[in-house]
Amino acid sequence: MRALLVQGSSPSTYWGYQHSLRFLDKDAPHPPIGLATLAAHLPQEWEFRIHDLHLGPVSDESIRWADAVLLSGMLVQVQSMREVIRRARLLGKTTVVGGPAVTTSPESFADATHLFQGEAEGRLDRLVEVLEHPGQAAERVLSPSGEARPAMALSRVPRFDLLRLDRYASMAVQVSRGCPFNCEFCDIIEMFGRVPRVKAPAQVLAELEALYRLGARGALFIVDDNFIGNRKAAGRLLPEIARWQREHGEPFDLYTEASLDLAGDAKLISAMIDAKFSSVFVGLETPDPETLKMTQKRQNLRMDPAEAVRTLTRAGLEVFAGFIVGFDGDDAGALERQREFITSLPIPRAMVGVLTALPGTQLWRRLEREGRLRAACTGDQFDRTNFETTMPEDELVEGYQKLMAALFDADAFFERCKLSLEMTPLRKTPFRSDGLRIFARALWSIGIRGDPARRRWFWRLLRIGATRGRAAITRAVTFSIIGEHFVRYTAEAVVPRLERRLAEIRSEPRAPREKITARQGWAAATPAAAGPLPHAAVPNPAGAAIEVGVAAGPEP
Repeated sequence: MRALLVQGSSPSTYWGYQHSLRFLDKDAPHPPIGLATLAAHLPQEWEFRIHDLHLGPVSDESIRWADAVLLSGMLVQVQSMREVIRRARLLGKTTVVGGPAVTTSPESFADATHLFQGEAEGRLDRLVEVLEHPGQAAERVLSPSGEARPAMALSRVPRFDLLRLDRYASMAVQVSRGCPFNCEFCDIIEMFGRVPRVKAPAQVLAELEALYRLGARGALFIVDDNFIGNRKAAGRLLPEIARWQREHGEPFDLYTEASLDLAGDAKLISAMIDAKFSSVFVGLETPDPETLKMTQKRQNLRMDPAEAVRTLTRAGLEVFAGFIVGFDGDDAGALERQREFITSLPIPRAMVGVLTALPGTQLWRRLEREGRLRAACTGDQFDRTNFETTMPEDELVEGYQKLMAALFDADAFFERCKLSLEMTPLRKTPFRSDGLRIFARALWSIGIRGDPARRRWFWRLLRIGATRGRAAITRAVTFSIIGEHFVRYTAEAVVPRLERRLAEIRSEPRAPREKITARQGWAAATPAAAGPLPHAAVPNPAGAAIEVGVAAGPEP
């Protein structure tokens, strides 16, 4: 049996780092560890190939080689997946679609031969039977029915050997699935539940060992949607990772996602630093307390969010953060408060998205009851909103465009980099063999031949770094390389696209619009509780969905 596993590709995004990857001589941020995990759970006598569309299109020759083509991806990757399905059908191949997109939106894959929804571990028997007996009558949905979620003890070491690891800027592993909170707009709790399931330390170390033996070094993303969802388990794991890192010469620079209340746990932060974590993505969403309450994200109210960011930064963790605009009750003032809040903090990578109602979420169900849903979800943060917002759409898009332009103006972006660089404590870091080559590329392309504003900031940050040691110099150059993408992508893609979107909205005939008040908009919300990360804000910036699988997250 020959199985071709295909990972869907995303359009250009902030998290794609398209303008930064050339400095690293890489093609994509992360490998598709979901498909590598799937390969580990299918019969090992099968022949496998993994093709990540981020590395280039799949050839007809590869499709002809396969007996079956298995695809995975998120909503924002649907179009690329459909194109492969179309080509595979023309070549007479069986196709199976799994992963987050088909789990929440099976209607998006009408042309696929079979669908597989949910997680893979312990649930693949029928899929294997059908693929090994082609020509027999079989149902279209091959995943078992029922709500049972597999224990992480069943998870095997991914087939990292099937991946072109040298083409990725960062490696990735998964430790847990699920999140204990109850955020209204989050789809992770719908897919993976609110009781985090966690791998044993021995399983995690086995995956680190496998990557290490294949020659992987440098950035490694722990793709969990909330690494500290089970704090006791995280507390047990971190000393084991720290010990493994010391024994192997600290080969990996770790980063992950966590809820903001991490800032209140000094012991856990210290353990992360000892294990060589250097950054963390948190869902801040909004500085408005009332909105946080209404979205059921009360854990962000446990301490001042600005002070939480500073606490994490001073401890040695660079903070990536997600923000959302377009909540019920948002207006021009809310967007301006977002700008002021973000500008005041050491958060260079501040990702702001317009709220999307993801299928199957509490938000989707509430808006459906209120008759406010108006389109399917594409996963594209710059697309039209898929529900009727309380803020007029043209005002929301105009405000969003101005907000993004202001945040990623070169001076604004690098001022936040400067804050982070000055606030982060000195840390010893191992020398990386490719460091000098990357520095030379940045020096020539940014420091000598670059855009004047970004060139000026390259030298300014470098001078600050030089006063603080080699680790600070590395971080300063990293910020300049990241800025090449964030600043350019905003000016060249985001702002023009939002301008076109605004013109499109304003060219449409205006139907009478009944005003939706914030009170009406939130009337059907479920009782408030704590909540996790901003999965509705952007096209899953760090979702860890290993179903028939995909993994994606913040990049190095």
